[in-house]
Amino acid sequence: MKIGVISDTHGLLRTEAVAALEGCERIIHAGDIGSAEILDQLTAIAPLYVVRGNNDLDATWAKQIPDLLHFDLHGWKTLLVHDMADVPIELDADVRLVITGHSHKPLIEWRGERLYLNPGSAGRRRFKLPVTLALLEVLATSMEPRLVSLVE
Repeated sequence: MKIGVISDTHGLLRTEAVAALEGCERIIHAGDIGSAEILDQLTAIAPLYVVRGNNDLDATWAKQIPDLLHFDLHGWKTLLVHDMADVPIELDADVRLVITGHSHKPLIEWRGERLYLNPGSAGRRRFKLPVTLALLEVLATSMEPRLVSLVE
């Protein structure tokens, strides 16, 4: 199962991001979406899991979007939240994938049997941070994440 993971679009869905997400069976947006149009564009590619980011909190269109979401990805229990600071200190032992955004800094880190994934920012460049998203190959027995650079 090919999963696209994107965050911090801040109202900009780059053509490079759309191209990288083509063929994904699911897309996950880790917040700071920026507009309902971004969600419409992503949903046209694949079913979408999404949480609000701190910049989405006051937006009328985002009121129904949760701040934290638990779901199952091909047998892998997943937690999606915008800011790593909002990840509960005591996670259920069966949560194997934690996806966050907010920092604009991409991260792929295994901590024991749990994968922490931040796809970085796919929107406008912030400081000198890279512009990225992540692709995640999810199999019954493994998860293989990789970052995709969207801008040189």
